Amino acid sequence: MPESGAGVHLQDQLEILIQDFRTSAEPPMPVFVVHPQDSADDDAVAGLVRQLYAGQEAHGTRCAVAQDVYEGPTEVRRAAAMVRALSDPKKWGGPKAVYRRYAFPRLRLVHAIDDAVAALGDTWPAPAPGSPEAGQDQRQRLLDQLARQRWRPEGTARWRSGLPLFDMAHILPASLVTVLAALLARSDWFVAVAAGLAFLLLLTVLNYVLPGRAPIFLWLRRESRWFMTTTFLRAADQDDPTEVSLLRPVRSWKAIAARAYDVAEALAAGGDFHLQLCVLALREDLRDNHRRWSWDLRGFKRPRPPMLFLPHADDRNGGLELIRAISDVRSRRSELDPLLVVAAIRSPDVPRLERGVVRTAPDPDTAPPRFGERLRTWYREWARNLRAEQSPSRERSVLPWVMKIPLPHDQLGPVEERRRHLRAATRPTLARLVWALHTLLLVIALLAAGIVMRSDSLQDRYCSASVLTANRDTLLERAPGGGTECIGIATGGVRFADWLPAPEPSDEVRTLTADDETPWTVDELEDRIAGQNADVLAHHSGKYVTIVYAGPLSADPAAGSSFVKGSEELAGVYLAQAVINKNSSVKLRVLVANGGVDLGHQEEMARAIAAYAADDPTVVGVVGTGRDLESSRATTRTLMEAGLPIVSGTNSATYLPREFANWFSLAATDEWQSEQLGLIAAQLRTPGKRQYALVLARDTARTDDLYTDEQARYGQRMLRRQGFTLLKPRRYVLSGGKPELRSHAQEICRGGQVPSVIYFAGRVEDVDPLMTQLGTEPGCAGKPLSIFTGDDLSKADFTAGGQSVAPKVTLYHAALAELKAAATRTTFYLAAAAYLPGLNDRRLRYDSPALASGQTALAHDATRALYWAATRDDRPQSRASTWVNLRNVKIEGMATGTIDFTRAPMYGDRTGHSIVLKRVRRAGDGTAESRVLCSRTAGDTKPLTEKECRIR
Repeated sequence: MPESGAGVHLQDQLEILIQDFRTSAEPPMPVFVVHPQDSADDDAVAGLVRQLYAGQEAHGTRCAVAQDVYEGPTEVRRAAAMVRALSDPKKWGGPKAVYRRYAFPRLRLVHAIDDAVAALGDTWPAPAPGSPEAGQDQRQRLLDQLARQRWRPEGTARWRSGLPLFDMAHILPASLVTVLAALLARSDWFVAVAAGLAFLLLLTVLNYVLPGRAPIFLWLRRESRWFMTTTFLRAADQDDPTEVSLLRPVRSWKAIAARAYDVAEALAAGGDFHLQLCVLALREDLRDNHRRWSWDLRGFKRPRPPMLFLPHADDRNGGLELIRAISDVRSRRSELDPLLVVAAIRSPDVPRLERGVVRTAPDPDTAPPRFGERLRTWYREWARNLRAEQSPSRERSVLPWVMKIPLPHDQLGPVEERRRHLRAATRPTLARLVWALHTLLLVIALLAAGIVMRSDSLQDRYCSASVLTANRDTLLERAPGGGTECIGIATGGVRFADWLPAPEPSDEVRTLTADDETPWTVDELEDRIAGQNADVLAHHSGKYVTIVYAGPLSADPAAGSSFVKGSEELAGVYLAQAVINKNSSVKLRVLVANGGVDLGHQEEMARAIAAYAADDPTVVGVVGTGRDLESSRATTRTLMEAGLPIVSGTNSATYLPREFANWFSLAATDEWQSEQLGLIAAQLRTPGKRQYALVLARDTARTDDLYTDEQARYGQRMLRRQGFTLLKPRRYVLSGGKPELRSHAQEICRGGQVPSVIYFAGRVEDVDPLMTQLGTEPGCAGKPLSIFTGDDLSKADFTAGGQSVAPKVTLYHAALAELKAAATRTTFYLAAAAYLPGLNDRRLRYDSPALASGQTALAHDATRALYWAATRDDRPQSRASTWVNLRNVKIEGMATGTIDFTRAPMYGDRTGHSIVLKRVRRAGDGTAESRVLCSRTAGDTKPLTEKECRIR
């Protein structure tokens, strides 16, 4: 039908209220009762209400419209039936309504009890006075009937109860307990989550499938909590409990049963209680459906209040009683509800609402001329007088929530010109955009993808990582032969042994490589160091210092490298720690750092040590970094900038003590080593005869090995000083970790100028291939040849057949540790037998295979020197004090002699290094025989002489 003038103004007034509802907190919503001033306009007023309904539904308002007739013997019963019909979520809102459907759990609970009373019918007599047994029997019958209904309204589908899934949230606490129990049992996180989900599913199935007095956790549902806490219902008997609790299920069930019985008695008695209880449940459900600070922010997503339209409110459908009940319940309650009611009544029914405020026509001299302005004026007066109208001290009872609007005949006709009426803001709220199901799914998907990607990134980047966090003290880096290795400083349970290749099995000893035998493993050493550290932290807090061992604890067998050097040095560090912690008041804590295969990632290792030391002031220095590489400068600089001194046992770099004040080393420099080898080269030189010499070194163009460069440079200088005619130096390359020496051997041995001396600036793993080529190449095979090399050959074990020499070839090399001469003045070997794994009950000597290389002894002595500087006067020293104190270190009785840094210049070489010059020859049975030509223990500054080092 055409839009009327009154319809336009009323629609505008509704939109004003909706705008207030969007912007303010719960504005009062009246019951608009429209009626004609002329009885002939009754149908027009009813049509006006339908117009308002159609307009609000088009705007997306959740609207419900009452039918004209409802069944019931009385007007109150018909009004209750109208409210019952409104409990169907489908009655509210069309396809344009935002967010999901309403839920009416409280109203459904009232209807369930009402249906149970109706089902009992004549079997529900009033209990006889003084007969408690009859009351108990009636209560039992009521509970049995409710159990048969599953505490739902009669005829409700079991699996389509209208309760959304989140209403089952009351069983989540039990699932949480299950998850926590699994976690406390130290199960994996996915096991705990699976246990919780399985328990949640089990309880859900039990809740809907198994029969019983009531669904599981009925007392924790929101409708049950309201049922027990609302003050509208009369209190239960004094003997019955009135509270519900998660931890008291039996008491809670008794409270629910007692309240249900009381309500059932009141419903059976009839009267206004039934209707008012239904209205109360309806308004509480609507308040909950528009509660803003709910878990899903549904109040923000539903910016328009619900509206109930009654086109014909009369005695046939109970509309008039419903209007009275809404006003009465609102007057009794202190909470505001969002329901906005628009009802049309006929002229003869106006006197039936005489309890309401009668809006008489205003004075023509003062009333606004336009109906829309009059309507707004009436609303402002109603809102202003609402509190006073609800006062119980009023002389006459009124319906304060009812606002009657008389409609003149001229406002019910169609408007001549259609104009655009008001409409509240329609843009979606931020909560609707951000906190919506599709947004939640998108966020969950993105979050899950992000977590998976971050977890994968952390797993690929760090040695120890969980789903969201990682131990950032260690990193995963690519190993030279492929795969990954763990680099950095081990903290938080990280073990570098977990990243090492499995050792070869053996019946007698545990072998680490095919060529080198060590009776302990890195895993054992790390565990023992961790045990020492745990004891220090547990019992000696504040009375300890921390040092870091930085070495090569990775291996690449395919490239010919092993972790024997790292394991031997780590054994020396642990041995020093064990002895110190047993005999000293200031304890020693050791952290282990890995620089990768042959220290190829020592820069990353140094950065990790510096970062850790910045947060731990007990870290006073570093032991290790025993390989001279191009990255050694950057590594030493990084540690120097962190204030950390370095005491190295085996790094023989010549330039490091000259460039860095924090560098201290027990190893003789490459330059000084070559000078001592010159004492032997001088004896091989025949005066007046041209003798050729050659330097054969690794090609460092594709490696960063500065040790071989220094050996080649200082070896060539030494041979020139001794009068040899130098041939062009040669560089061999590595292919797959193996040296390519065949072409070099052919050119050297088949040329016209065959050298009698070769200075081999290579590594110990390259010696066997060299000897193979020299022993088979014509021109060299079976002819005398002398080979000089540096201290790296001290790692070779000639006595056990690990390395050999070619026939007629004599090998001269330096070693960094004179162990034989120092053995009589040290307790190093007794301590090693007592503390090192795999050496118990063994009689150890300086030439025992596990200790003969000197790597363990040098690491032990370096650790003792650094500890001495860090605990001067038996007190833990600061990092800076340790650095200063190192230049005052002089310790006797060490494995290599006397460690003396007192004569070490700030930038330059010191004296007093341990040194051994050895000669290796082939024996008659094909094995190699090694003999010490001359030596000095650490601390002995007397120069070696040619006479001491005689080769004949």
